[in-house]
Amino acid sequence: MDNNTIKKGKTPAVVAYLTIIGSVIALIINSDKKNPFAAFHIRQGLGLCLTYMILGYFVSQFDNWLISMSFWIGLGMLFLYGLVSAINGTTRIVPILGPLYQKIFSSIGN
Repeated sequence: MDNNTIKKGKTPAVVAYLTIIGSVIALIINSDKKNPFAAFHIRQGLGLCLTYMILGYFVSQFDNWLISMSFWIGLGMLFLYGLVSAINGTTRIVPILGPLYQKIFSSIGN
């Protein structure tokens, strides 16, 4: 990817990591120009947001602060990893779940 593509896609890439609403907004912003850098981070951000909501529901059923805190710290680190990657202009896949997100949401950005 060239620097011009990264520069143009940086804003939607960063917005994609700001809650599910940010992912949807980034998806709408990227729907016209189809920036591959932004599409990569939209897939990662959307996957993380959906994982957070789905797993968060099940983790909340345990009613245990140790389990909840582990969940928050783990997913928070993944969000931070993706956000820093978007800010730095790199396309590093989020550990553990990143390849799955790229496969599931492969139609985003095409």
